[in-house]
Amino acid sequence: MISRLHDPNFDRWAAQIKRTGGCRQPIHLRGKVEHFDQATGELLHRYSTTNEPDGVLRVPCKTRRASRCPACAETYRADTFQLVRAGLIGGKGVPSTVSTHPCLFVTLTAPSFGAVHVRREKGGKVLPCHARRDAPMCPHGRVMSCTARHGADDPRLGEPLCPDCYDYEGSVLFNAVSPELWRRFTEALRRRFARISGLTLKALREQVTIAFAKVAEYQRRGVVHFHAVIRLDGPNGPASPPPAWATPDALAQAVQHAAGAVTVDVAGRTLRWGTQLDVRRIAMNGDLTEQAVAAYIAKYATKAAECVGTLDRRINLLDDLAALPIREHARRLIAECLRLGALDNLAELRLAQWAHMLGFRGHFSTKSRRYSTTLGALRSAREEHMRSEEITTGRLPLFEEDTVLVISHWEYAGKGLSAGDQLLAAALTGTRLEGSPHEL
Repeated sequence: MISRLHDPNFDRWAAQIKRTGGCRQPIHLRGKVEHFDQATGELLHRYSTTNEPDGVLRVPCKTRRASRCPACAETYRADTFQLVRAGLIGGKGVPSTVSTHPCLFVTLTAPSFGAVHVRREKGGKVLPCHARRDAPMCPHGRVMSCTARHGADDPRLGEPLCPDCYDYEGSVLFNAVSPELWRRFTEALRRRFARISGLTLKALREQVTIAFAKVAEYQRRGVVHFHAVIRLDGPNGPASPPPAWATPDALAQAVQHAAGAVTVDVAGRTLRWGTQLDVRRIAMNGDLTEQAVAAYIAKYATKAAECVGTLDRRINLLDDLAALPIREHARRLIAECLRLGALDNLAELRLAQWAHMLGFRGHFSTKSRRYSTTLGALRSAREEHMRSEEITTGRLPLFEEDTVLVISHWEYAGKGLSAGDQLLAAALTGTRLEGSPHEL
């Protein structure tokens, strides 16, 4: 740290760190960019990392995982918030009239795979977990009851009352097929809405577009459930209103039917959504506002399975599973992924590769094509803003893009920061540095 502070290039290093926004594990690039006049071949501008601190350019890692890099995850969260919110009230290229379109907030849950410790509240009072007067005893000699009033941070939350009775196979397989369940749900939703409206599916598409944005959230027991915004538009997407007969009640009816109708068969089992289905209408002047919905979805777009007590990296087959610093429940889920992943008939699920995600391998946040803007469009706008700022401040000359040939060469040169650099970066960017000195 002292050497870095006394380095003549410290100011430039600090500028690089600030431009990464406090990224915890910046990517190191080595190379150059050259701008040539296409007509004359004249070199107009050259940038090289040769004179940069340590001979590299540091750029953000751009991960979405808050456990890996809070700074980059916050950028992803903010972009997701804007994407979802634009589909509810307009903006970012979406007309504001979209706020008048029927819109629902839907939560699709997983079925039960065994009794787990839960925190229950009623009227602001915490209730006993599983208080049963005549609680049965399971085949493994455990009484299936718990009278504890669990706190919000109780490590037992999500743990099975009897691990030997818990259906670990079903939990892992549900996570693995949940993206397919979602796909079939969207198809069944369109078919059911068409039937309710007295139309064929083709005729419905000519009059109504069903748009959605969804995010996956892990429950403490280790299974995912989906939160989704589902909206009705006219045939031209958010720019056109849906017909008067396309009502929120009809959409809610179609959602309830589709959630109970779809199944996926795998490994001799039939998996479906859980019985707990929450369907609520989104209203700007109601209890469930567009601000709250967008913030909720964006929050979980940066999460993974950390709440279950697993790892945020892939499990190496050579790893000693018993030595990993994880909860026992997560350990058994991972072990089940590895066991099932070795079976030939389940190879396409790639359970071993996604054991750290407890079998889930889908995208955490997705949207239909016409819901709103895209993450790519938001990133492009940010890049254009940064480029304009560089031109304005004189760091980059102003070129006519059609007359300039850009040739670049980059190579990967590592990532991350040393322990001393991490401390300095945290001070420069005002970010909180987690972890003990030993871990750093």
